[in-house]
This record gives sequence, C-alpha cells and structure tokens, in this order.
Amino acid sequence: MRKLKTDELGRVGIDDFKKQDKLPLVVILDSVRSMHNIGSIFRTTDGFAIEKIFLCGITAQPPHREIEKTALGATQSIEWTYYEDVCDAINNLKSEGYKIIAIEQAENSTLLNNYQPNKSDKYALIFGNEVNGVSDEAMKLIDTCIEIPQFGTKHSFNIVVSAGIVLWDFFAKLKL
Repeated sequence: MRKLKTDELGRVGIDDFKKQDKLPLVVILDSVRSMHNIGSIFRTTDGFAIEKIFLCGITAQPPHREIEKTALGATQSIEWTYYEDVCDAINNLKSEGYKIIAIEQAENSTLLNNYQPNKSDKYALIFGNEVNGVSDEAMKLIDTCIEIPQFGTKHSFNIVVSAGIVLWDFFAKLKL
C-alpha cells in the first residue's frame, strides 16, 4: 500500500471551500485558554466543513503564531467571530434558530451515541474551558447537553479530542 501525496488528495482551495455547502454546525469555544487547542479546533472544523466558530471570553483570536502552529492555515478557511460574552453568542444563535448543545458531563445529559440530530435543524456545539468546562452562564441557556461516554480512569478528554469525536459523530449522522 502506498500513502497518497498531498497533491493527490483532491482538496479544494480556500475560495472553493468558502462556497461549498457546510455542515449545519457552529462551534462555540467558551473561554478556551490553550492557543494550540484553538488552532487544532480550527483545523478539525475545516476537515468537517462546518459553518463557523464563535470564540468567546478569554479564547484567543487569530492571527497569532501559536494558533497558526496547529491550525495550519485553517483560520483562513473557517469563518469566525469573537464575542466577549458567551451568552451574547448563544442568544444570537438562538435568534437564528440554532439548537444550542453543550458538550459536557452534566445531570440528565444524553450520551453521544444516543443523540440523533435532525437533518433539517442547525446546531451550535459549545466546548468549554480545559479546566472548568462549559461555563455555568452558558449551561443556563442550552437546549440540551451531550456527554461522550468514557470508560477509563480519567474523567475527561482533551477539548480537541472531544471536538473531533463529536464533530465526526454529527458529520456521520447528518451526511453519511
């Protein structure tokens, strides 16, 4: 078996990417502190062609070399907006008809494998701070909460791993 070379992958350029249909998802980063995590999430959202990222609170914004180190240019392809207050971002998306979903360990959460998104709806997925998770203020405004099942000794995944798992699950359920 031979690995494909980059020029054999058939990837679209940034202009064509911006014109193509997107997965009806917005990612909200609620005070994510690591610029490497922010960049990696840009790269992951590019890979699944999501609509947009909302950077909130202390979440750093491009351009920044520490974000670009892991984004590898995805800050140019993925549309993003900054909100000082995550609640403003959530209320804006609610007014546009998005279902707001926290990715968090919480009472009455739905396990990811049991959650079935509706193909006619639009979703905003909130990923929280690496230490404190999704803020209490944001949790008061959500429509539902999804939890990733875990079976080991640690009580959480890295935010980038969580984003990859959840975005793949939504992509598979909505597009495949």
